Amino acid sequence: MSLPSESCSNNETAANGLPKPDITEAEWYATVYQGDKVPQLTWRAVITGGLLGMAMAAANLYTTLKIGWGFGVAITACVLSFVIWNILQRATGGRLTPLSILENNCMQSTASAAGVSTGATIGVAFGALLLLEGVHQPWWAVAAFTLLTGAMGVFLAVPMKRQMINQERLAFPSGTAAAVTLKSLYSKGAQSVRQAHVLVWGLVVGTGVGILNTGTGTLRMLDRLFERLPWIALPEQLPASGYWLVNGRPLAGFGFESSVLLIGAGMITGLRVSLSMLAGSLLLYAVVGPYLIGLDAAQGSAASYIVSIPLGGAGYNLARWSLWGGTSLMVFSSLAAFALQWKTIARSFRSFRRKTPAGDTAVDETMARIEVPMRWLVAGMIPISIGLLVLNVVAFHVNVWLGLIAIGMSFMLTLVACRATGETDTTPIGAMGKVMQLLFAVLSPPSASSMQLSLQHNLLAAGTAANSASSAADLLTDLKSGYLLGANPRRQFLAQFYGLFFGLVAIIPCWYLMVPTKEALERFNPPATNMWYAVAKLLAGGGFSQLAPSARWAILIGGLVGVALPLIDRLWPKLRPWMPSCMGLGLAWVMPFTNAQSFAIGAVLVWVWTKWNTKNADTYNVPLASGLIAGESLIKAVIAMAATALGLLGWS
Repeated sequence: MSLPSESCSNNETAANGLPKPDITEAEWYATVYQGDKVPQLTWRAVITGGLLGMAMAAANLYTTLKIGWGFGVAITACVLSFVIWNILQRATGGRLTPLSILENNCMQSTASAAGVSTGATIGVAFGALLLLEGVHQPWWAVAAFTLLTGAMGVFLAVPMKRQMINQERLAFPSGTAAAVTLKSLYSKGAQSVRQAHVLVWGLVVGTGVGILNTGTGTLRMLDRLFERLPWIALPEQLPASGYWLVNGRPLAGFGFESSVLLIGAGMITGLRVSLSMLAGSLLLYAVVGPYLIGLDAAQGSAASYIVSIPLGGAGYNLARWSLWGGTSLMVFSSLAAFALQWKTIARSFRSFRRKTPAGDTAVDETMARIEVPMRWLVAGMIPISIGLLVLNVVAFHVNVWLGLIAIGMSFMLTLVACRATGETDTTPIGAMGKVMQLLFAVLSPPSASSMQLSLQHNLLAAGTAANSASSAADLLTDLKSGYLLGANPRRQFLAQFYGLFFGLVAIIPCWYLMVPTKEALERFNPPATNMWYAVAKLLAGGGFSQLAPSARWAILIGGLVGVALPLIDRLWPKLRPWMPSCMGLGLAWVMPFTNAQSFAIGAVLVWVWTKWNTKNADTYNVPLASGLIAGESLIKAVIAMAATALGLLGWS
């Protein structure tokens, strides 16, 4: 079969230059495929993606600890790579050429693997283990677990790609958006150049704010700078103690935080989730919390209704109590939404059993040449499964049969998560983890002598499923971009696999430097980590008896709300625009008010911007927000790691 032409025919392309959704494999190969004539898997593409992904891994670890989730790096990495290589071309007088569009797509796969696929486990599963045991797990065990679960996800994506992307042509909206972004950048249009400039300026602003709002005592060199130039320093938080006291004490986390990271997150998250967070937080800080504190004060008890935490002898930390209600709401809403997707779950297993329809023999042979062969799946999964099983037994004392169940369940849950990503652009990592936690609470029940070991098994099983699902969904999202751009999927797979090692080199030292102790982790007040830890404790049976009665009621009410809202959303979809977001309400009760307020500010700013100029907002909102998030989170990660490293050297 002849090589494809440079561009698609009018009958097989949409308005944005990408192939239409109903294109067949034969038409795709004849008119879209460029993988044999355009550079793709090159050393410069892999190294660029690896270096950008390493930076994004540190940034995503910080955001996971700070607000409970990470952000996709594909579009940010594509724009930054485009800008960097165009600057290098000009600086070298044209001796270095920019990356081709498929090289940039390959770079995207490497950056995504490095920035996302290696970090889903560390911040939550190993963070929860740190809260449980008070000490870090050995670095070699964390590194091996992270690499093996990430690689498992990459290989598990192999049998799903041709069915979900080539045959069913699932949307994978983020992958499509990344392809559209690359098409726009390489069209040399003025708008794409301005988008790149906006993202870079967002990076600059985010970096600047991240430096200027660093708290006193974090880094000596910054302390000296602020002593000389006090007018440039931004307060980490403007407290509300001057005008909002409860029982004579301030509420921790109630005030205003000078962070553009959180505002940028609200710009992307949207109005519904962000306003739900603000409403839930106001309910906690203005109504429920003060009411329960008042009951405690009236009865002369320190913690009969709510946990009273002195901060310097003067404040209440409501999140230590509200964590239980917020966690319950998010867990039950995730499980309810997961159950309501039973059709998607059923399609996952039916499509996996379905054979690829027979077609033109020449096309089938050609596609077999460029697709990832099934023998790679076998060659990869055997050593990965053995390695993960040995690691679980040796390092974490997991029984062999429990380890086998964790691996087998991870495959099934990864299959479901990938289809959900393809259909809705949402990877249900939380739900995957909760299913595994529920399963292992039954398979590895606690006893008086094995409570801690049971909790460890619970968290590691959830981490196995979460990281493999995240890695597989991430690869399929990138493969969707490559499919739309005519890339060679086998080369993309290799780029993604290489990216795991770049990410591992970055994420392990970042984890230990950013979070050197349990106390350092607790200062983050990490929402997702606290949620995994709380669920593990409750499922293991060690939490209910120690909770105040009000916390038990919060768990019950949160669970009921978590089940009711998804049901209402499914039964009466017209009510959805007026219904609060389960995730927003739940997060409001596991993070401080300052975070919810900043999210709402970002969402409202975009809403006003859209009302003023819809096209302008649609064009520049995501680049600006991505730059703000990446800039501040990256510099904050660097500052935290520098402070730890200098402290170890005795220089701070």
